Amino acid sequence: MAGVCCGVIAEIESAAAVEQTARSSRRRRMDLRPCKLVTDASVLPPLENGRKCQKLDLDLVLQVSRDFDNAIENSESIHLNEYREINDGFNSNGTVELETETEQPKYGLTSVCGRRRDMEDAVSIHPSFCKLSFEAEISSDIHFFGVFDGHGCSHVAVKCRDRFHEIVKEEIEACRGGKTVDWKLTMERSFERMDKEVQESAVEVKENSNCRCELQTPQCDAVGSTAVVAIVMPDKIVVANCGDSRAVSCRNGVALPLSDDHKPDRPDELLRIEEAGGRVIYWDGPRVLGVLAMSRAIGDNYLKPFVIPEPEVTITERTSEDECLILGSDGLWDVVTNDTACRVARMCLRAQKPASPLMSHGNEAAIRGGGGGSESYDKACWDASILLTKLALVRYSTDNVSVVVVDLKKHQRL
Repeated sequence: MAGVCCGVIAEIESAAAVEQTARSSRRRRMDLRPCKLVTDASVLPPLENGRKCQKLDLDLVLQVSRDFDNAIENSESIHLNEYREINDGFNSNGTVELETETEQPKYGLTSVCGRRRDMEDAVSIHPSFCKLSFEAEISSDIHFFGVFDGHGCSHVAVKCRDRFHEIVKEEIEACRGGKTVDWKLTMERSFERMDKEVQESAVEVKENSNCRCELQTPQCDAVGSTAVVAIVMPDKIVVANCGDSRAVSCRNGVALPLSDDHKPDRPDELLRIEEAGGRVIYWDGPRVLGVLAMSRAIGDNYLKPFVIPEPEVTITERTSEDECLILGSDGLWDVVTNDTACRVARMCLRAQKPASPLMSHGNEAAIRGGGGGSESYDKACWDASILLTKLALVRYSTDNVSVVVVDLKKHQRL
């Protein structure tokens, strides 16, 4: 009997230990994934048909805003210190200080890891990075905005963030002997140079021990990045795109696409890939050789010549009806349409500037950590960028999400 009792007691103690371990395990899982528990219960499908559904989407974003604010505050992907280093005039809420008499465009940005394991997006913003002074053009400052969505690892996107604006500036200054800038040729040369620098740096030993591609091939040929770059001037906007990141302008309430995604199943891209001897294989969507879900990118040496770094360039004349410019990675555009993005941004830009229901006390403390007075912050642009990011997360975007919103209405003379 004693043996039986001991056995029963042991079984009871073992069952209790197992139950306690199970409860602890469930509690850990709940702690690790707070956003999923919030959104699973009431997220609607990402339908765009009907104003009622769109209104519900925005209401859901506002409802879970505080929870996502906490996630964004703790995210390792915001990189505020890095932005301060590459741009002294940048405030960590995504706006620029007016340190000179020349007005600079107001903007806001948000960049979060989302549901991905690693952050591979990068954003580059450089107001007044170059000046035009040609005979045929009025002397004025021009402004650089870029979004880079890496794949395979982050180091190609990071290199684009650090170097792309410098390359574009060098190409513009190389045209000093002419009467004007051939923007299409300038951007094509800039992308070509950027791609060559990525190839040359791929063979170097990287100092970042957290770089996952160090565990892959030594030359990291399977790493690349999309690039959508906007050059904003007083009279025009030049957009160069390579990949499936996107630029959209809002003009008098209407979405105006400034780039076209480079997807492998786009008819002209499919024809180009097949003529080069490649194939598009449908594996969880169309992919080049069944691997890459875009047909153009910087890097990806192992997929050349099927995947090329040549950009498509658009030149859009600015008008008094222009309201804002939105740049985003595909983490946004996979689940949010151009029209919806423009409506959200327009709503924020038209709202009262002091009002910001999306800003929690925790985030406010975080963004005030670096330089500049709060009076120079453009809250409307930042609210627009963070609201678009939250909308993408609520709609179950599974990718990193990076959004830049530039106010084109306030300063027609930059």
